[in-house]
Amino acid sequence: IIPTILFVIFSRFSIRQETRYMLLGNALLSDLIYLLFYTLSAALNAAHVHLPEEACVLLLFLLAVAYSGGLFTAAAIILDTYIAILFPLRYIAILPPSRTKKIIVLLWMCSAAFPGIFFLVLSSTHSFASCVLEMCSVPVILILTLNGTDAVKLCFWLSTVVIFLCLSLIFCCYAILYFKTKQSGIWESICSRASVTFLMHNTVLFFYFFPLLALFVESFLRINSVIRLQTGIWVSLTVFNVLMILPKVLFPFLYGLRYREISASLKSIVRNKHLHLMS
Repeated sequence: IIPTILFVIFSRFSIRQETRYMLLGNALLSDLIYLLFYTLSAALNAAHVHLPEEACVLLLFLLAVAYSGGLFTAAAIILDTYIAILFPLRYIAILPPSRTKKIIVLLWMCSAAFPGIFFLVLSSTHSFASCVLEMCSVPVILILTLNGTDAVKLCFWLSTVVIFLCLSLIFCCYAILYFKTKQSGIWESICSRASVTFLMHNTVLFFYFFPLLALFVESFLRINSVIRLQTGIWVSLTVFNVLMILPKVLFPFLYGLRYREISASLKSIVRNKHLHLMS
């Protein structure tokens, strides 16, 4: 469904000129890249194919960039909703299409900068040993890397702080939106569009940030020798293979198909295809 929604967004001029759809397309593109590269990594590991060290490092870097891009774009979507609700008359002036494109470029630059710094520290401290990269699996490499130098652990915890600062910013935006719109009456019905949208956003964000929280707690416990290495590997495998994939599966259905313009475009494509087959 992700390529289909991306085709609708990029093929319709009126849709791809709106900020919310541009951010939605960027988030879906990040998720698609992550899923493709992670599937490639899993397939190579299942086939017992050993990648060269440089190829494994490049694959890990692309995975980190794609995941960071999806995470930062999800935060940008929340900020876009915040601005659209609180400043409806100035929304077009604040976020025109030209500025949105620059924001998307900035998001990708930030998504590449944070993993880039982390990988430079790993390279300078020689933490990417050949034995670590023999199996190019993200959970296993993360566990073995966190048993390395203090510089690597410092970068990991700094990344944790940045991610939770993003989460705090999103939470503050939601709290302000709720209290600003509480008196308008849009929250009276549990089935109202505002309540459903609020629940949808919270569901997606929960599935985005809960795996990271579980991973950080597991890493903290393992670094302090509270749990064994084998237990940590099983927890990390569950987080990466199940919990981190789940929001990328839910995102196109909860966000993409809920927009009327995208749903109508998809229905028109299916209807035209059906009429062509009938004729």
